[in-house]
Amino acid sequence: MSEKIPYLDLPAQIRSVRKELDAAIARTLDNCSFCLGPDVVQFEKDFAAFVGAQHSVAFNSGTSALHVALLLLDIKPGDEVITTPYTFVATSWAISYVGAKPVYVDIEEGTMNLDPKQIERAITSKTRAVMPVHLYGHSFDLDPILEICRKHRLPLVEDAAQSHAATYRGKKVGTFGEMSCFSFYPGKNLGACGEGGALVTNNAEFAKRARSLREHGSTVRYYHDEVGFNYRMEGIQGAVLGVKLPHLQRWTAERRRVAHRYHALLQDTPLQLPREAAYAESAYHLYVVRHPQRDKLKEYLDAQGVGCALHYPLPLHLQKCYASLGYQAGDFPVAEKAARECLSLPVYPELTEAQIQRVSAVIHEFFTR
Repeated sequence: MSEKIPYLDLPAQIRSVRKELDAAIARTLDNCSFCLGPDVVQFEKDFAAFVGAQHSVAFNSGTSALHVALLLLDIKPGDEVITTPYTFVATSWAISYVGAKPVYVDIEEGTMNLDPKQIERAITSKTRAVMPVHLYGHSFDLDPILEICRKHRLPLVEDAAQSHAATYRGKKVGTFGEMSCFSFYPGKNLGACGEGGALVTNNAEFAKRARSLREHGSTVRYYHDEVGFNYRMEGIQGAVLGVKLPHLQRWTAERRRVAHRYHALLQDTPLQLPREAAYAESAYHLYVVRHPQRDKLKEYLDAQGVGCALHYPLPLHLQKCYASLGYQAGDFPVAEKAARECLSLPVYPELTEAQIQRVSAVIHEFFTR
């Protein structure tokens, strides 16, 4: 068998910046700045500038950032938040954490993002916000969704956990809504050496309260203005992210290189390939292909030493944890079909041309057997 191709090669990325990481982490250890601290403060400033926003507040995870975003909007028990059934569960967790109800809307066939044409029919007197996801690194269609939000006076929260450096009509995602939330989970395009997240906003009051909520509801130590949380980013994660951020734009270009090579090499297969909408430039956090024989293809790739993954095999409205919402199979047919067909191929900056050729060759073998 040929050399195995990992689905994700984090060691390769770490090797490329190891000296910088070692120096940054050593500085954090020397300073004993383990919770927040100067490295986190500097990263917040740099990440806000990268996204093009006025404020960035660092958290211990993207999930925590999403939770706080809804608290800032005063979402309460009994309220409803419109979101997508086809993404990682953290988006819905945040809605549940504040006691509100996730209200799902089906996705577009092409981008697999929330379908703007279906949002208005889901709006009720209890709707308090709209929280779509820029899925797989591809922006959702912001203009029509923003128009709906303005019409119904609903705040928009961008879940940008998968879309660092993705753009919508030439502008980086993360500055279109009242707030956006990013994840720095290790496998993300900008990943920490552990957990991490950020809330990004142009609202100074939101940023100020977010900083208090993440630190036990406190702005002065041992004085607590409201019930808060221990959602602080670790100093070491701030140091790691500060090292990686200057490389992110180049790494994104490399991800796009890989994706374009897949486009060229796989276009004559029966796979449905990801394509960018005219308004978007994807960051290709994931390269997701589709086919009705997904499970057999995955089994074949695994057997040939080609790493692959499923994102996501069961939509949220059919998860056991949300059975109480009352959704049934068939309610969101586009999302359900995507869940049956989607397969994520290796896509990361360090993937070589030879590896891309190998992945493509194995896929051709599967369809020509």
